[in-house]
Amino acid sequence: MHKIKTAMLGLLLCGALPATAGTLADIQQKDELTCGVSEGTPGFSNPDASGRWVGLDVDICRAVSAAVLGDQEKIKFVPLASKQKIVALAAGQVDMTSRTTTWTMKRDTKEGVDFTAIVYYDGQGFMVNKALGLTSAKELDGASVCVTTGTTTELNLADFARANGINIEAVVFEGKKEAFNSYKQGRCDAFTTDMSQLASWRSTLPNSDDHVILKDVISKEPLSPLVRHGDNQWKDAVTWVINGLIEAEEKGVTQANVDQLASSSQDPTIQRMLGVSGDMGGYIGLDQDWLKRAIAAVGNYGEIYDRNLGENTRLKLDRGINSLWSQGGLFYSPPIR
Repeated sequence: MHKIKTAMLGLLLCGALPATAGTLADIQQKDELTCGVSEGTPGFSNPDASGRWVGLDVDICRAVSAAVLGDQEKIKFVPLASKQKIVALAAGQVDMTSRTTTWTMKRDTKEGVDFTAIVYYDGQGFMVNKALGLTSAKELDGASVCVTTGTTTELNLADFARANGINIEAVVFEGKKEAFNSYKQGRCDAFTTDMSQLASWRSTLPNSDDHVILKDVISKEPLSPLVRHGDNQWKDAVTWVINGLIEAEEKGVTQANVDQLASSSQDPTIQRMLGVSGDMGGYIGLDQDWLKRAIAAVGNYGEIYDRNLGENTRLKLDRGINSLWSQGGLFYSPPIR
């Protein structure tokens, strides 16, 4: 018995024992989802002209709210700086974080959070003024680069310089907005962050054509929403809402046809997805219409991407590796069955 108690104490001290599951019940009781987002990254999370939060990360939060609370508007969005995004979640200040956060081993195992499902495959790159005439990041030898401190971005920059035998002066800032503004003011030769965010920030420049994003991708940055470690039911709920949005795109279930398919489709997978058969919702503590509501609120993954990042937006980001696996990309949902 003494050995068992000692082992249990060791597990507690290491954070290896799961926390008491209860986030889902807490959210339903307070009738509001608290979602941490970026302070303002166009295409991912940013207030529009009317003050309404929009973007891919925001739509993931709205889909979860629709699935869990029956209403995509029952959300409190909490803007978080880079250094706050994990700490705020682990401390219980938000229920989930949907904020361009890279899934890394350290974060997943040591920082009190769990990743759910990847919503965007990204990689770190560089933006420079076209006047410099650079065509490759390897030509940045001797250059100054604006970067956010205490992030994987700063670590990747140092790794890239060391691996390529070049000297780069990292000019560090507490927040990404400060780093970008300093680049914009000419205090740095280059600005580095994820490629999607480079496109996002460049779209805000009045002279955006004067700036180029170099083709070099120096890291893997799989972006995923986060939940607190140890609450498996809540992690399952968020994960399967995201998986469901991906599966919906593959099956052709859209915001416009979801109701019609729920009443007419003979496809067994669609029937399970939309609550016509099986008990998929019961597996994650929700009712049978959980995914139907999420799709009706924000559309499938492809619709979310096109609305926020696609060819008809200011960012004009090609789907590329963020396409479905059946179209040459990496997106693939485990089966809903």
